[in-house]
Amino acid sequence: MKPYYDHAGMTIYHGDCREVVPSLVGGAEVIVTDPPYGIDFAGQPTKWQRRAGARPVDWDAAPINGSEFEAILQCAPVQCVWGGNYYALKPARGWLAWVKPDAPPSMGSLELAWTNIDQNAAHIVHSIGATNAERVGHPTQKPLRVMLWTLSKMPSGSVLDPFMGSGTTLVAAKQVGRRAIGIELEERYCEIAARRLSQEMLDLGGAA
Repeated sequence: MKPYYDHAGMTIYHGDCREVVPSLVGGAEVIVTDPPYGIDFAGQPTKWQRRAGARPVDWDAAPINGSEFEAILQCAPVQCVWGGNYYALKPARGWLAWVKPDAPPSMGSLELAWTNIDQNAAHIVHSIGATNAERVGHPTQKPLRVMLWTLSKMPSGSVLDPFMGSGTTLVAAKQVGRRAIGIELEERYCEIAARRLSQEMLDLGGAA
């Protein structure tokens, strides 16, 4: 499959990760991803999201099929799954958590990431409001600081995000000098991620 974007160690594929991943076996050492949780968050935009033009969509209506998800994870030996508590993953002790001190009553005050790494559990405290300036339109966009911290908890090596969204995992990987591959089903988010990576090159003094 021809990449949607491929530059300076950053590669984006536009397509269904269940179809793209088989061609990438051995192509990454670490999976860091934030798949649909199945809580229908994207189907119920908040007041602020609606004011920004968001409309209900159904991609978060159900989690990924268990056997299909397991096959996706087998693409890399080290795995980190935000929202892993919504999936039937193997027992592990290396959980990560993002604590949200300003979470509204209608939302959880933390999010969990499952890892298959034998390490101590850890957490980061980062406010939701602090991410406002970096939002690019994805309803469940992770803060860049949270993804940079997540990568710091992973061993070295190239990164794969099969549920890339607007590309925050790849932007974080770019900032710390790691090669990364992202896969995204919706082309508009591929375009947003490509623009973010191109801007990152400009910010670092390179060619877009």
